[in-house]
Amino acid sequence: MVHEHQPRRELVEAERHVPELLQAFLVDLEATAHSSDVWRLIVRLGQTLNLPYIDFISASNYHNWKKTLFIRTSYDSTWLNEVNQDPDLHKWSYFRTHAMHYLTPLAVGLEFVDENRHIPEARYKVLREAAARGIRAGFSIPLRVHAPPQSALITFSGDHSKREMTHIIRTHGWVLNTAALMGHQRYMTHFAAEFTERNAISDKQRELLEMIGGGMQDKVIAERLGISVSAVRQRMNNILAKTGLGNRAELAALAMSMGLLPDPLSHLGAKGDASVLVEMGVAEDGPGKIRMR
Repeated sequence: MVHEHQPRRELVEAERHVPELLQAFLVDLEATAHSSDVWRLIVRLGQTLNLPYIDFISASNYHNWKKTLFIRTSYDSTWLNEVNQDPDLHKWSYFRTHAMHYLTPLAVGLEFVDENRHIPEARYKVLREAAARGIRAGFSIPLRVHAPPQSALITFSGDHSKREMTHIIRTHGWVLNTAALMGHQRYMTHFAAEFTERNAISDKQRELLEMIGGGMQDKVIAERLGISVSAVRQRMNNILAKTGLGNRAELAALAMSMGLLPDPLSHLGAKGDASVLVEMGVAEDGPGKIRMR
């Protein structure tokens, strides 16, 4: 966990060619041990730039906007519950209409409504309500992570006029964009590792997940653990019930997502020698000159 009194590591001169605010954020980000640490850093950055209203939304399925993984806000957003329960209204959010399809950061809020895509009057009322609560203008950064592609969005907002918000974006847009990209990556790494914590997965169940993910059959697992095959299947059924997954293949995928197993794309070659793909130049009809080392 990051503490205010913890000294930051000393930077080399080549690292000092970016804004000091971004330097401090990234160095603190390196020291995070939990997703909550990352969230605190993101919120603190927003507060420093007078953008205290932070929204962080992530979808577990890129193609289905209803598959929301989590939503975090730095403020009391319970007033949005009724809005989010209406699917016809919910789908007009910046996340659904922009972040899931495009990569460009976006100026948002009532102050920029005339610059964005058309929205229905019901959504316009939501923006007016947000403005009345101090969320008049903001800056949204679309985010992506691994495959299958998942999308997310971090928005920094405040009680600013269009002119004021435009100045913040032009002055600190690079800082906010880079912080969102790196913060999201770090957050999701911790978030995946914390699956066992959130779902009360025991050490024994975690060990079983790793073995299932490694392709071991029930008999081999039973021998390795010194228990019966029926006990192995009972533990597996307990994990299925706890996680809501449906079969062994999904448990194996879960083990991979949790980081219990190495990425198969990073495996060594058949002879144990690391292979490196080297591409040189650009060809109009395909990759450049290729050689394997």
